[in-house]
Order: sequence, then structure tokens, then C-alpha cells
Amino acid sequence: MPSSPHAPTVVIENFYPCIEGGRHPVKRILGEDFTLWVDIFKDGHDIITAVLKWRMDGQQRWFEAPVTPTENDRWTATCAFAEIGRWEYCIEAWADTFRSWKKTFAIRVGAEDPDVPIEAAEGARLLLDASTRARAGGATDASAQLSECATLLQTLPPNEMLEVLLSEELQKLMDRYPDRSQSTVSPPLHAIVERERARFSAWYEFFPRSAEGLVNKHSRFRDCLPRLQYAQDMGFDVVYFPPIHPIGIAHRKGKNNTLTAQPDDVGSPWAIGGPTGGHRDIEPALGTEEDFVWLLGEAQKLGMEIALDFAINCSPDHPYVKDHPDWFYQRPDGSIRYAENPPKKYQDIYPINFHCADWKNLWRELIDVVLHWVDLGVKIFRVDNPHTKPVAFWEELITTVQRQHPEVLFLAEAFTKPRMMQVLGKVGFTQSYTYFTWRETKAELTEYATELTQGEMRWYYRGNFWPNTPDILPGHLQNAGPQMFRLRAALAATMSSTWGMYSGYEFCENEPYPGKEEYNHSEKYQLVARDWNAPGNIKAFIRQLNRIRRENPAMHLYDNLRFHHADHGDIICYSKCTPDFSNRILCIVSLNGHEPTASTVRLDLAALGLGPDSTYRVTDLLHPGASYEWRGAENYVALRPDGVSMHLFRVET
Repeated sequence: MPSSPHAPTVVIENFYPCIEGGRHPVKRILGEDFTLWVDIFKDGHDIITAVLKWRMDGQQRWFEAPVTPTENDRWTATCAFAEIGRWEYCIEAWADTFRSWKKTFAIRVGAEDPDVPIEAAEGARLLLDASTRARAGGATDASAQLSECATLLQTLPPNEMLEVLLSEELQKLMDRYPDRSQSTVSPPLHAIVERERARFSAWYEFFPRSAEGLVNKHSRFRDCLPRLQYAQDMGFDVVYFPPIHPIGIAHRKGKNNTLTAQPDDVGSPWAIGGPTGGHRDIEPALGTEEDFVWLLGEAQKLGMEIALDFAINCSPDHPYVKDHPDWFYQRPDGSIRYAENPPKKYQDIYPINFHCADWKNLWRELIDVVLHWVDLGVKIFRVDNPHTKPVAFWEELITTVQRQHPEVLFLAEAFTKPRMMQVLGKVGFTQSYTYFTWRETKAELTEYATELTQGEMRWYYRGNFWPNTPDILPGHLQNAGPQMFRLRAALAATMSSTWGMYSGYEFCENEPYPGKEEYNHSEKYQLVARDWNAPGNIKAFIRQLNRIRRENPAMHLYDNLRFHHADHGDIICYSKCTPDFSNRILCIVSLNGHEPTASTVRLDLAALGLGPDSTYRVTDLLHPGASYEWRGAENYVALRPDGVSMHLFRVET
């Protein structure tokens, strides 16, 4: 905003939401209402008028909406952003001289104050000034009306003057052409506005090299179409691929992360770079760039997107190692240090030194890598271990990419300390992995989900709930049966508006590597044989979850999660409703996968848009034909692992 030609006349402070004092933008979805609160006041007794102003970064045109007072100098306003991209917004406020004058003038008339004629002349001046502003704006009719009112104000008897002054038509005219010459404008704040898939999506991860489920055949991109159709049939709209780039040969890992690879071992996709290229290239065993672009197009025809892993890892064979050895950590003996996360060692990966002397060219190169894949058609990136790279780098990368391509989304794969996970969301990551994978009890799930969706984090951090990943087979899934897999999928899919799972989950793959929270015979290091129609799978249940999510608008929203009381410690109860309560979903889930549970649930009826003695019907979307009439807040449920272990109710009056 340009500097003001006068001293501030109004105090504008305490914006909410406001991330780090305005250092970071809030996140919104295209067309979604954005409501803010702010304190506005000034010295004296003048009436204040204020507007919320917003515009896209780099554009001249401002949009405006009125700001209305609530109580104790707290004001609020609502707007919606019409395009995806980066926006700025501010508050402009001023002393409303006409409203202030009109208020005191009415008192003078009522008191038969002898100064009424003088005050009437003052009011006429205000009307003539507004007439001049209207004429300057080309509104000749409005200018004439305001001028006529000014004349009437100086000729009519006092009581008739008031009839003119109190008319709504006159006030609307004055509001259209206010005197803002002494207005105060707040410093701008910012918002990132993204497309709907940023908030509502269902992810399915599979390794394209195992698409056919054959342990003795490396699949290619042209073999992946059946897997896309398979994921679509289960209701997923984003398919996520691990890195598809050439895999290094030097220090290649063998099966189960062994240090010595056999001739037929395919290596880890995260060890990027080989004789055929680096981050801009494709592993030859997968096919060609043309094949990949073809597959992107096939996904689009299915209404899906392919998310690509962006992993800033380099194998010893990566072209960067030869061309830019200064981009890596040099050891005293001249060798390059490989990656470690004690006790884990990654001998097949060289980490990049983001603070090397040539850091500007390094950063530019990595940003250009992302733009290369965007130009080919990739619009979603899952970023590997962003917490091990500088936050400033991610802010630069995401800002640069989204200024050119605001439709591009980024998922942060960061399982680390809370502050780092949070700041990654603040600097622009669209979605983020969460601790959901390790939250098991009712207290843990309630506390964590409330923090994510009801606290400050909801303005900048969208949690993507994953019950498993190729790296993580949590303890509660190790050697577990289908009921636990259904339970964790249901929690992930209904607590958050965006969730995902790694392939094999639908088959309840549960064999851990001894003593670790990892899969045995990990697909990270080998081809995996799968019968994609194996008996005993839970594909129908996953399909049902995603269908329920898709058909109910309340499930598309992120920050509408509300918890309700259940007497039993293993029964968790929560709801998601649209703001107008036209769609209300109530979830009641037993966290005990082994024994029957029963409980009285005590609903927060106001959170469901219901009165204290309302009668309403709850229809179980998971179990067709199960419908019950409930009354009031207290109702009884019984759940059992071998039957109905959860209710996903639609609530209707």
C-alpha cells in the first residue's frame, strides 16, 4: 500500500486469523468464505465506517466488502476469493463525518438548539462534497440528488429536514461516495487460495514398477493403467508415485535394505541418478517421457491426478556429483558424505548441501526441476523429508512455482518435531503428513484432531491422514486382522477431509520386519507380488468409505470436526456438518477391535444444528437399512468387532 499523506486517524489492530503477525498467509479454497475479525477504534466519539479490501497480488483492482461492528470495538467481515493464486487484503477505516454529524444534528433538532441553522449548513457542505465526488466518478444523477438534498437541508423546517436526512436512500448515496481523505489503511495481509483438491482428496500410493504384481517382471508406465482404474474403483482421486527417475548403481541396496545388491535387485527409487540421468529423467525400466505423459493423460480422463515424489536425494551416480561436486558435503579425505539418520544409514544416497558457496544456482536448479515436471503435466508433488532441508528454500520454491502455476499442490512428508511440521505449512505446503499414524486412544485422537482442525493450525496446516506408508507399519497394524485395518481406514477417512493409504493396505498386509516399525520384504527395495483380487481383502469397505465421503458435502470440509461425549472409553464419537446444516454426518466408532462395546453417547445438539428436545433420524450409511429415530442428546449404541463396529450416520430432522 502507498504511504498515507496524513497521520493515522483510526486504530486497526489484532487481526484474526493472523499467522505470525502477518508473516505467513492464511490458506483458503476457491469460493470458500473467509471471515476475519479485527479491532477498530479511534479517539473521540466519531462513528467509524470500515471496509475489507482484497485483490490478487500484482493487480490494481480492489474488491470491497463492509466491515461490521460486533462488541467492544471488535469488527468482522467476510469475503470470498474468486481465483486461485495469492491475494492480499487489508482494512480501510475512517471517521464517517456524515453519520456522526447526522447523529448530533438529530439531537440538536430534538432539543430545539438555536445552532440548528448553522449545523444544517455544515450538513449541506458534507452533502455538496459528496455530490462533487459523485460527479467526479461520472455519476451525474447521484450528484444531482445529493446537491438537491443539500439545498433542501438549508430551506426546510427542522422536522422536515430530519425526514430527508433519515431516509435510507440518502444514506446509501452517501455510503457510495464517502469522504475517505482521512482514512487509515492497515498493512496488507496475505492469503493463498487453492483449488478444491487441496482440501478434499483421497490418495492411493503404489510403485509403478510393481503395477502388475509380478515378482519376476518390472512393470512399465504402460502397464499402470489397470492400477489407475483399480484405484478409481476404490474411490481414490490422487495416485501417488514414488520417484520415477533413474536409480543409482553404486552402493545400490538389496532386498530388505541389505548393503549388497544382487544383479536382479531393482534398488530404492529414492537413490536418484544413474548413467541415464538425474531428476529430469525417467528410469528406463519404467519407459519413456512419452509413456509417462500418456499415463498422466489417462489419469485425467479418469478424473484423477498422479502425484509425483520430489525427493532431493542423489545417488553416487547422479550427474550432479560429477558436474557440481561442490553441491555436496565434502569429507576431509575428498570423498562425499552419504546420508544418515542415526541409527539409519543410507549409503546409496548423497544429501545436498543447501548452504554451499554456489547455493543460489543450486536452489535455482532444483526449482527448475519442479517446473520441468509441471510443464509435462504434474500438478501435485509429495515432497520427501522436507524437514531436512532449509525452510527458506521451500518458501522460495513454492512461491516461485505457484506464482506461475497456482494450481500446483505440495504435500509435506515430514514426521518430525511439531514446530518444524507447522512452519512447513506456514511457508506454503498445501497439505502435510501428521502424527495420526501413532494416535490410538480416544484421548490421543480427540486432542490431536482438535488441535489440527479447531486451533490456530487450521488456518495454515491441512493434515493428510495416512494409516500406513511404505516406510511405516505401525504397531497396531503389525500381525493385525482386517478389523483393525477397517478401523484405522475409517478414522483417517472421516476425521480429515484428505487421507491416503499405501497399496497392500486393502489386503491387510501386516508382516513387520523383526523389531522394527517397517514392512518385511519392503517394496522400497524389491518388486512385490500381489494378487490384486486376493480373497479376504477390504476393498469393498474402502470403496464404501470413499463413496460416503464423496456424496456428503460435510466430509469435504476440513475444520468442521466436532467431538461428542461417549461414556465408554473405547468409543469415540464425532460429527462433521456443513455450515447451513443441510448435511450432517455423525461417526461413532469402537476403537476396540477385539471385544464388544456399548455406551450412552451425549451429543452436543447445537453442534448438529438441533434443539435440546429435537427428534431426528440417524441413517447408517455403512449398513443399508439401519435407521433409527433418536430424541434429545442421550442415546445408546452397541458395537462389536464381528458385526457393526462403527456407525457413519447421516442426521436428518
